[in-house]
Amino acid sequence: MKTVKYFSVLFLLLAGYALAAQSPVVAPAQKKPVILTGGTIHTGTGEVIENGLIAFSAGRITYVGKAEDFRSDKSQFESFDVTGKQIYPGLILTNTILGLVEIGAVDVTVDAREIGDLNPNVRAIAAYNTDSHVIPVVRSNGVLLAQVMPQGSLLAGSCSVVQLDAWNWEDAAYKMDNGLMLDWPAKAVPGGRQGAYFAMFGGNSASVYDINVEALEKIFSDAIAYSGVDKPVNVNLRLEALKGLFDGSKTLYLSSSEPKGIIAAVSFAKKYGVKKIVLTSADEAAWQVKDFLKENNIPLILANPLRLPESEHSDVRMPFKLPAMFMHEGFLVAVTYSSQAYPNLPFAAGITAGYGLSKEEALQTVTLNAAKILGIDDVTGSLEKGKDANIVVSDGDLLDMKTNNVIYAFINGRNISLDNKHKQLGRRFQAKYDQQSAR
Repeated sequence: MKTVKYFSVLFLLLAGYALAAQSPVVAPAQKKPVILTGGTIHTGTGEVIENGLIAFSAGRITYVGKAEDFRSDKSQFESFDVTGKQIYPGLILTNTILGLVEIGAVDVTVDAREIGDLNPNVRAIAAYNTDSHVIPVVRSNGVLLAQVMPQGSLLAGSCSVVQLDAWNWEDAAYKMDNGLMLDWPAKAVPGGRQGAYFAMFGGNSASVYDINVEALEKIFSDAIAYSGVDKPVNVNLRLEALKGLFDGSKTLYLSSSEPKGIIAAVSFAKKYGVKKIVLTSADEAAWQVKDFLKENNIPLILANPLRLPESEHSDVRMPFKLPAMFMHEGFLVAVTYSSQAYPNLPFAAGITAGYGLSKEEALQTVTLNAAKILGIDDVTGSLEKGKDANIVVSDGDLLDMKTNNVIYAFINGRNISLDNKHKQLGRRFQAKYDQQSAR
């Protein structure tokens, strides 16, 4: 009998720990209108409203302005007094593999790429894991939306925008399959086994490059011909996925680490009539061809500013300065955080405020500018009447790692949980040390 009791207690303890380690429960739909009153509102458009008030109902913002100008009956609303707090649009993480990779060093938790070089029909959204333990950690710092992209060479597949509080990928989809990723081939000599293989058979970097470009030209030519057929007898999923590039319903996200590669990639896309083009992971190489990019009106998703410069001869602060340099040249600029420490996104944007951008401009690089680049600025990216209620409330400056402390977050008006595995482990071990000190 004692043995049975022992195992019963052990089972309950293990079950309790397993439940504690799970992802937080998804928030239900907003049922009652809500007002946040008394805080400082950073709208994401550059405007700052002191002693502000935001009202939202059925997931949409119905009022943004001074608290004293709000005329509706407040008794009809669920009210949050956020006096002294800072209110922001939910941050948007662009160009990421969030939800596709749990632990990079563990293969079975990685689902970010497929075999082969030409996979435009592969959909990142279908592999997006809403139960990832990384997601609650990310949103605890104010990141509420993300663009998930597949990885791989050449045409890796289609990307989608997701909201970060969902039961499954269908629920998470915010804007599905709205772009394709093209990793332009480099002319640099391949390293490792690939380089040895081509050397063995008389190949070189130029021949590899030419083969890759030829493959891209073939599939784009075929896609243009395919898109001209109203009802093809045989549906080709790869060509079907490319059709949206030619009518503007999809964006082509280009990546290249070389100035000549950037020019070649943009020229290629223009040649084949691609309507919308964005350069991702843009860095010093993009600055070298800024006039070309400006002439072609190419928006930029800049590489993580919290990194070393690309060249040993570069200004050591160049990554911090690039957002301001590009924005002052008239570019539409978003900032991302490309390593898997995604919660640092607000701080990556915040560091740029000390190097040519105002705090509100820095905020725009991870809110409204990102929304414009992703084609979702009509519904999110700023705190304006009629847009989705994607809202973050922080005790301090959201973009400052010393004072950032998110206390509320709403996605489509839903008051989401800010608990995460880091906090769970913190409570667990705090309890352990409290018990030890009490002995």
